[in-house]
Amino acid sequence: MMEDVKKWYEDTVVDKTLSSLEKNGFKTKKVDNREEALQWLLSIIPSNAEVGVGGSVTIREIGIVKALEERGNVVYQHWKKGLSRQEREEIRKKQLTSDIFLTSSNAVTEEGELVNVDGGGNRVAAMIYGPGKVIVVIGINKITGDLEDALNRVMNVAAPMNCKRLGRKTPCVETGRCEDCNVPDRICNITTIIERSPSISDVMVLVVRESLGF
Repeated sequence: MMEDVKKWYEDTVVDKTLSSLEKNGFKTKKVDNREEALQWLLSIIPSNAEVGVGGSVTIREIGIVKALEERGNVVYQHWKKGLSRQEREEIRKKQLTSDIFLTSSNAVTEEGELVNVDGGGNRVAAMIYGPGKVIVVIGINKITGDLEDALNRVMNVAAPMNCKRLGRKTPCVETGRCEDCNVPDRICNITTIIERSPSISDVMVLVVRESLGF
């Protein structure tokens, strides 16, 4: 009974979010888990497509990067170990003109808005314009009630964990919460709110009914 109630609630939240996203011009898809997400992505991404991958824990938890590389797709990802700064920047630029760009969103509101904070701006830039198609994959943990909740989630959940992951020397790494941050290692430099699907870009949001990423 308890699991049924939980599933009912999650389905209500997800369906409301998908409906709002569609009203805002986004294409949408819903799957139950990361395994289904992986298979769906492999089915929709052509084997000859050049795929850009933004900085996203969610995308890597699904396993799509490894699966695409093993299949033979050209994959542009700047998280590879051993890359020089120049090599990472070259890869970021190629992501902007890739056939398909895979990323997640720091938060998605039930009102159908994508909310993100970036350090360098390459991820949010590619979400808005450039790639032939953008697929935004989110776990159910990324859904928030409204814009205020989304910004709170970004600053007090996603940002501290990403700073910790990256080994940044920021106040939030010490406290776990957003603080007065005026340090070189700050990653919250650019905030974007995509209220409606960009008029030129083809953006699809894939919602996975489990917790993924930060």
